[in-house]
Amino acid sequence: MIELTGISFNYKSTPSNSLSNIDLKIKKGEFILVCGASGSGKTSITRVINKLIPDYYEGQIEGNAKINNDLLSNYQMFEISEIVGSVFQNPRTQFFNVDTNSEIVFGLENQGIERDILEKRLTETCQTLDIRKLQNRNIFHLSGGEKQKIAFASVYAMNPDIYLLDEPSSNLDIPTIEVLKRHLSVLKNSGKTVIISEHRIYYLMDLVDKIIYMENGQIQKSYSRKDFLNLPEQEIKAMGLRSRSETGLDIKEDMSTAEQAYLQVENLSIHRKDKCIISNLNFFAKKGDIVAVLGSNGIGKTTFLRTLCGLHNDYEGDILFDSKKINVKKRKQKTYMVMQDVNYQLFAESVFSECKLGIKNSNDDLIDEILTDFDLYKYKSNHPNTLSGGQKQRLAIAVGLICNKEILILDEPTSGLDYRNMLKTAELLKRYSKEKVIFIATHDNEFANLICNRVLNLEK
Repeated sequence: MIELTGISFNYKSTPSNSLSNIDLKIKKGEFILVCGASGSGKTSITRVINKLIPDYYEGQIEGNAKINNDLLSNYQMFEISEIVGSVFQNPRTQFFNVDTNSEIVFGLENQGIERDILEKRLTETCQTLDIRKLQNRNIFHLSGGEKQKIAFASVYAMNPDIYLLDEPSSNLDIPTIEVLKRHLSVLKNSGKTVIISEHRIYYLMDLVDKIIYMENGQIQKSYSRKDFLNLPEQEIKAMGLRSRSETGLDIKEDMSTAEQAYLQVENLSIHRKDKCIISNLNFFAKKGDIVAVLGSNGIGKTTFLRTLCGLHNDYEGDILFDSKKINVKKRKQKTYMVMQDVNYQLFAESVFSECKLGIKNSNDDLIDEILTDFDLYKYKSNHPNTLSGGQKQRLAIAVGLICNKEILILDEPTSGLDYRNMLKTAELLKRYSKEKVIFIATHDNEFANLICNRVLNLEK
């Protein structure tokens, strides 16, 4: 059904190949996992299959790509979109509407589907995927996980033969990942071809037929499900891959050794559009604390973090720094937030310039040291937009450390991180945490267990 022969590609602004001599055959109805370290070429393979390479992402491409024995170059983009449904790593980049209903049926509207059939398909999709509570909502008011659900629904509504999903679990809580797994199982059982590029791989182990392992833009090896599950755990970690089994939350709470609380939150109630989403919250944190902020998609984790750093001001109660109330301007000066979608905060023309942006008397040696630690030094002259999703994530965290603020806030920081970079990020955050308080909103138990010493569960 899908055949890639001798595919090599390098993006216009990147000197080295992002893909090199790719040969891959995928049969109709196969369920394929594409895995590998951040920047290994996983996303680029999916972009070749849906023709975004080279139609949207410019660069030099060699080799042949076929779907149903016909060259992809013979297809118009609208024809490909009817065969291949894509869910991107960052769902915001594929939205065309403001409200969820219009977004879910956008592809059907482009196909000229009659209104009564379109409305029926909308109802069926929302019922099947159990997202009726997300109907008639403003997309910009959804959480990251809720946006991910809408992106999947918009593809599901079109009923394509091939599903391409890039990091579909990155913003989802554990129960919702189980729901996603059930939906993927339905697709597999109905004979759909499914190709997933993913770092969190545990939930796919019951579904996959073949695992494609990527390294430096090349397919290093193709495994059957049985052979992959039989690999020793040490080999999996050496490949830079995350755990093949679900990790439970196991944080042994341990207060920082600092003598007094640096941040105090007293009787905090947070409102969003006349709705109280968090009520009467009280806690304190000392310097050196790394706090896991937990809760299901849409519970209010991001709004809570934005309130802490002065970006959301519809609240009641007190937020004190060093036992003092300070105004919003000073609170912003003491905090740095790495957003869930880091594309919102990368502005400069190069990685190195990004690390200096807005920082007075920046220390070039420190920047080089942290970029080296995050395995980004070789990209210091590259434009941030040429980086992979995981590399952008690491860059945003690196900038947060370089800023050296008292409060560092990370919203879903592991969405694009492979095993090696997850360990490296945890190690570096611990190293720099002694003189700051770090808050991490996450659904990633594996990461939270590695780094956090306290838990703030907004469900409770």
